[in-house]
Amino acid sequence: MSESDTDPDIDDDAHNNGDNDVDVAVDESESAETTTDTDTASANAKLFGEWDVSEIEYEDPSTQRYITVTPIAHTMGRHAAKQFEKSKISVVERLINRLMQTEDNTGHKQKTMNIVEDAFDTIHNRTEENPVQVLVRGVENAAPREETVRLKYGGISVPQAVDVAPQRRVDQALKFIADGTQRGSYKSAQSAADSLAQVIIGAANYDVQSYAVGQKEESERVAEAAR
Repeated sequence: MSESDTDPDIDDDAHNNGDNDVDVAVDESESAETTTDTDTASANAKLFGEWDVSEIEYEDPSTQRYITVTPIAHTMGRHAAKQFEKSKISVVERLINRLMQTEDNTGHKQKTMNIVEDAFDTIHNRTEENPVQVLVRGVENAAPREETVRLKYGGISVPQAVDVAPQRRVDQALKFIADGTQRGSYKSAQSAADSLAQVIIGAANYDVQSYAVGQKEESERVAEAAR
């Protein structure tokens, strides 16, 4: 065989390698397109199919890390068995779970989700704002900065003022909002959705007549007296 002759096996290998390179390039292109489509879909997802959560603003930097906002209102309890993982759940779902702990709503997730969804519609009609933004502001305003614990000295119980951890501040704010909703709608002509909307709007406006803000002020007042 002369030097100018070409081995056909080498040509076939080179051709096959070229085809493989094209296949890999096509696969990577399709993968990139799929990832882009997924990211776009996630960015465009809306809570309850209505409310955009991509541009929520926070005023309190201490609680920002613990007020998570996502377009998902039901995660099937995936973080239930993990300590402190609740902060990764949307604050809307955490509010729904809190409302489920009161009276007739216990265990009725879909019923409670409908209450929150109706309350969000009412909030939007009254304030012309994104109800998720109103909720975040309400949680920030209703979160107590101080509370009291009881210490025992020689058998005597003495109240002592302490600072509240950021995660507990959010927990307490959600508790106050849920309790205010239950108080406003229990044995009343006012629906649970209207009561919830009223409590959230009052907290967002820092209305001291609102149950959530009133409880926060009371907690801080007692703590100040115990210093």
